[in-house]
Amino acid sequence: MHIKIATRSSRLALWQAEHIQARLQADDVTSELVLIETKGDLVLDRSLSKIGSKGVFTQELEDQLYDGRVDIAVHSAKDLPSSLPPGLRIIAFTEREVANDVLVSRNKELSLTSGQPFVIGTSSTRRIALLKHYCPHLTTIDMRGNLQTRIRKLDEGQCDALLLAYAGVHRMGYDELIVERLPLSEFTPAVGQGSIAIEAADSLDKEKYDVIRRLVNHERTEACLLAERSFLNRLEGGCSIPSFALAHWSAGQGSPGQLSLTGGLVSLDGTDMLRDTFDGPYSEATALGHALAESILTRGGDTILTSIREQL
Repeated sequence: MHIKIATRSSRLALWQAEHIQARLQADDVTSELVLIETKGDLVLDRSLSKIGSKGVFTQELEDQLYDGRVDIAVHSAKDLPSSLPPGLRIIAFTEREVANDVLVSRNKELSLTSGQPFVIGTSSTRRIALLKHYCPHLTTIDMRGNLQTRIRKLDEGQCDALLLAYAGVHRMGYDELIVERLPLSEFTPAVGQGSIAIEAADSLDKEKYDVIRRLVNHERTEACLLAERSFLNRLEGGCSIPSFALAHWSAGQGSPGQLSLTGGLVSLDGTDMLRDTFDGPYSEATALGHALAESILTRGGDTILTSIREQL
């Protein structure tokens, strides 16, 4: 069996695709990588919210899935829109890495809690809004590009620190630059952060589908991400919406397992924040995410979303 894998060409994207290759190789499945540039990779002079919130890092890969030129596409799960185009689906999620955001800097003295003002580079509307809410003394500047480009900009003095996902920093071997791991209770991550998602067309050969599911998919992570993605889908959110959600799996007494899903929404200026936690059986992950979103929307989230969309 031979599988063609579509991937972006950044070092982190290649790490993720090669990680999937290694999983397949463990069962003697051969594969090859097909490198593709996306709009999000090519347009670096505008924020993500200005170039479109859906499919910024995925559309070009999905085109090749439709054409049958590749069998699967490998993505950071957090980059996938909450709803996929017709005829496509996610067939596997890898076990989630540590989900936290981290502060990255050459200056080991920096901390969000020190009260010291400094400049943080980030392109995430969620991180910017959360910083405005919890750390109004800090300044943010838009920082696009792959991880190596952002670190180069940091070293050039364009900012004092970066706010990034632990998973990417760790996978690229930059752990020594982490000066602070941010608490999940405050800086709750983007939906899917820390996991790798495998996308395929509905027409994918069943034998290939079964092999990929068996070798790659992590059932507990999948349940968590189904809940998170259902939450985001109900909000009709994308990369430009400062929403957040994180599900945890725990063993249930006399049941297969339980999910605890925390999620919410924050206004662009950080003034208004809504956050809630819902619990339920992991077999009802999608319903759990939908219920949490309904709670957020009815408590004023619909008003926050309207305001956000008017400003973007």
